[in-house]
Amino acid sequence: MAIIQHTPKKNILRNSISDEKPVGLIFRIRFPKLLIILKLPFFIAGRIAFNRERTFSRFIIHIAITATALSVAVMILATALVNGFQKTVSQKVFGFWGHIHITRYQPYGGLVTEEVPFESSDSLINAIKAVPDIKSVDEYATRSAILKAKDEIEGVVFKGVGRNYHWLHLKPYLIAGHVIQFPDSGYSQQVILSAYLARELKVKINDPVIIFFVQKGDLTPQARKLTVAGIYKTSIEDYDKTFIIGDLDLLRRLSDWEPDDIGGYEVTVNNYKNMDSVSNTLYNRVLPQYLTSSTIHQIFPNIFDWLNLQNMNELIIIIIMAIVAIINMVTALLILILERTNMVGILKSLGMRNESLQKIFIYQAGYIVLTGLLIGNIIGLCLGWIQKATGLLKLNESIYYMPTVPIEFKWWQVAVIDVGTLIVCLLVLIIPSLIIRRISPVKAVQFR
Repeated sequence: MAIIQHTPKKNILRNSISDEKPVGLIFRIRFPKLLIILKLPFFIAGRIAFNRERTFSRFIIHIAITATALSVAVMILATALVNGFQKTVSQKVFGFWGHIHITRYQPYGGLVTEEVPFESSDSLINAIKAVPDIKSVDEYATRSAILKAKDEIEGVVFKGVGRNYHWLHLKPYLIAGHVIQFPDSGYSQQVILSAYLARELKVKINDPVIIFFVQKGDLTPQARKLTVAGIYKTSIEDYDKTFIIGDLDLLRRLSDWEPDDIGGYEVTVNNYKNMDSVSNTLYNRVLPQYLTSSTIHQIFPNIFDWLNLQNMNELIIIIIMAIVAIINMVTALLILILERTNMVGILKSLGMRNESLQKIFIYQAGYIVLTGLLIGNIIGLCLGWIQKATGLLKLNESIYYMPTVPIEFKWWQVAVIDVGTLIVCLLVLIIPSLIIRRISPVKAVQFR
């Protein structure tokens, strides 16, 4: 059972008159193996903060807590939203193209289509895989073509992949059918279309389509009949309106390539943040002079520039919300100090020092900030979880590359927001608390 002791009133008065010690009412709460000492500034701040009477200061405290909670919740949701956008779009780009492309060097050539073929070798693949942080290496090639189904025609880019292609990256975006099945000999007659092309061509799974490859210098295009094996959807317009996926051997045969010729290697790394360093390592130490490596950032800069702009939007939102929280706390503290001017004068007349008086209001502000942080975290995390679980808020896929608002929490960012808000608010609140030093005890006691 807790035992509460306090110093007698005589000691309090004696200490208040003395210049050597400030007023120091001390509550000693004894628990088994625990001693908690609550000093006077903290005690008074708690009495003011937890006062249940309907006073103006209580109303101001509730407003300050509400504003702080909303500011923190908005900051948490803003970071989660930007993280979700960047992760979702990046995964779609990486899933379709990997992280690094290795192709023959072309000074005036394109980065994606119509690669100049070169011979693939096991020794080169093994050398690439030996570089740290590389997860997989896949052979591929692309070629412009025309796709026809019934009376509909669409221009496409045929992406040919090998038998050992890692489909794991693309399977999350396969909404119907299955991946290409390769025969023991010859080439596969199956193809994967996007949902957009399937809708434009009015085809579905197992429907036939005809693909035409136009040879350079040859007016007669080469045609092959294929079957729709699967339908994918990334919601990235540049992909869905352009690319189909088929057998690399078909592209070799119709392009008169050698059996081991490819357009390039599609490299996937374990940590996408290291793709630039891995690409530089490949180019400087592994690849022969006729080959070059390019990161997906360099191939599709428009997409990643758009994603980087989201970081600026996130920073602007956080700064605005932080300013709102700081202004709100400063205003609330000034009102609390003015309302308690009479109390400040009495405590000063009893001998309490300015530092102790400042602590009363700093403690009270700390209570407001901590309560606001707790409520803000609950609101922000709950709203984010609801959106992540239900996809309640929808987006225009043609603009944002996804059907719903994505949410991705990073707990270290939530912690930084909480700690940063607490520290900044308390440091800024030291300035208005300095007003206490200019309050005269005589005038304050007369203040009503």
